Amino acid sequence: MHAEIIAIGSELLTPERTDTNSLWLTRKLNDIGIEVKLKTIVGDDVPRLEETIRDAVKRSDVVITTGGLGPTEDDLTRQVSAKALNRKLEYHIELEDHLRERFRGWGREMPEINKRQAYAIAGCEVLPNPNGSAVGMYLNDGNTHIAIFPGPPREMQPMFENFVFEKLKAASGGVSIFRRLLKVSGYGESALDEAIAPIYTKFKDVQTSILFNKSEIDVELALRAENKEEANRTLDELRSEIVAKLGVAVFSVQGETMEQVVGRLLREAGKTVSVAESCTGGLIGSRLTDVPGSSSYFIEGVVAYSNEAKVRTLNVPQPTLDEFGAVSAETAAAMAEGIRERAETDFAVSITGIAGPDGGSADKPVGLVYLGFADEAGTKTLKLNLPGDRSLIRWRASQAALDYLRRQLLKAT
Repeated sequence: MHAEIIAIGSELLTPERTDTNSLWLTRKLNDIGIEVKLKTIVGDDVPRLEETIRDAVKRSDVVITTGGLGPTEDDLTRQVSAKALNRKLEYHIELEDHLRERFRGWGREMPEINKRQAYAIAGCEVLPNPNGSAVGMYLNDGNTHIAIFPGPPREMQPMFENFVFEKLKAASGGVSIFRRLLKVSGYGESALDEAIAPIYTKFKDVQTSILFNKSEIDVELALRAENKEEANRTLDELRSEIVAKLGVAVFSVQGETMEQVVGRLLREAGKTVSVAESCTGGLIGSRLTDVPGSSSYFIEGVVAYSNEAKVRTLNVPQPTLDEFGAVSAETAAAMAEGIRERAETDFAVSITGIAGPDGGSADKPVGLVYLGFADEAGTKTLKLNLPGDRSLIRWRASQAALDYLRRQLLKAT
């Protein structure tokens, strides 16, 4: 089966807004063996939208629209879809009553303009929306499955999963796509592919994708099959061989972020960590504390941006700064030692560098970063030269620091 997705709304054609619904829907459809052949974004334009829907229904087994079901003048999906499908709109008094009750529950009366949302395409199945005011609609004319959803993801996603997913799964004939995801650090794309290509090319039915993502690489394994047990056995075998080849470079096989993995390792080891940051401006501490339960292992973070702050807060010796500079292995080591002593933690991580775009020199270019790591065994440092703009350098530096901590934790256990 083939599908296409139509995202509706002029705001999606501006630089400020992105259509994320189609990405989510594509993954869900792929999982049940339905291939998305076309994605279209259409503004609030009646002729173009009508033409797009008419053409989609002619050529695709599944057509999904998102957006344009609100109560305002520019919400055109309901009436244009009905016209494109050669159907009438029917007024549902029960939908109006339900809307009025919802507005009263919010402490106000429903504006009369919202009565537009009580119309639905004749012959459709009305899809309830517990998270918003616009209901969805589903039709199957014998040739094409048509699903019409509101735009907000928090409304669209549960509506699709609760009322449409099983219908499409049954129609697709029981074929599903099974997946595995490995997250890898410390490799470039070409080096990683060179390492694992001899492995994955042996598995002819598995589609292997290598995708670079800011500071890590995702290895996605996908297998289209009817038999779940056989598919899982094949994917697990391939995943195991790749993990055996790459070793510690694979930091997750469950889709976890680096900070989640580090948090799990700290919690399992019963250890604590503190962080001293300069160029990353608190990004490492922010990522660590994004993980629920991080208070059990994250004790303290310090952003010591200026030299004065490094001396005052972290006890970095002034002679160290004078001789080696703020961006140096010696300063990174002193920062890690200072925060570990201050916070009384098992581990400490520090980072200092030049994120740019200014401040670099021939000896210390933009992207130069030093990591520091301190534990009871002593202090280590690592020098990195990271490419990218300011934002990317800061992110990659935070990822490198967390990954270094992860690898030290694995050695300790």
